[in-house]
Amino acid sequence: MKSRNLFLATAMLFTASMPVPAQTHKTAPDFTARSLEDKPIHLSDYRGKLVLLNFWATWCGPCISEIPRFSTWQTKFGPQGFQVLGVSMDDDKPPVQKTALKYHLTYPIMMGDEHLGELYGGILGLPITYLISPQGKILARYQGETNLDQLEKRLATLLPPKKP
Repeated sequence: MKSRNLFLATAMLFTASMPVPAQTHKTAPDFTARSLEDKPIHLSDYRGKLVLLNFWATWCGPCISEIPRFSTWQTKFGPQGFQVLGVSMDDDKPPVQKTALKYHLTYPIMMGDEHLGELYGGILGLPITYLISPQGKILARYQGETNLDQLEKRLATLLPPKKP
């Protein structure tokens, strides 16, 4: 598995930081994965919400730089029907648990695997983030470090106005 991590880290250096059209407008593949607390998380349970599905790893620098902002968005936009779901592609749970505690993540983190990655076309570089509509359609796929300011503006246009 360590050689896979090296490959992913190398591939990450050559990924784009803009939306990638592949798989957009298709239904997001449903899955069930185990949370860090060992509870099942079903993507289908989040229908009706705008979902940011983020594949990441503790050894991925750009991933670590994005997750605090995702946590902020969960708190800021959650009441408007937004949900961040983190899928760690690490081999072991302890470093993921440590990272989740360190960054006070406000959204569910689950452990991913090769099968889950394959459902989404293969995870050949990290981070990879999917924006999924409340109807379950993939709106965008972001590969590599994303322009978070632009993504936040897009989120704001897709969510209902905040209630006073």
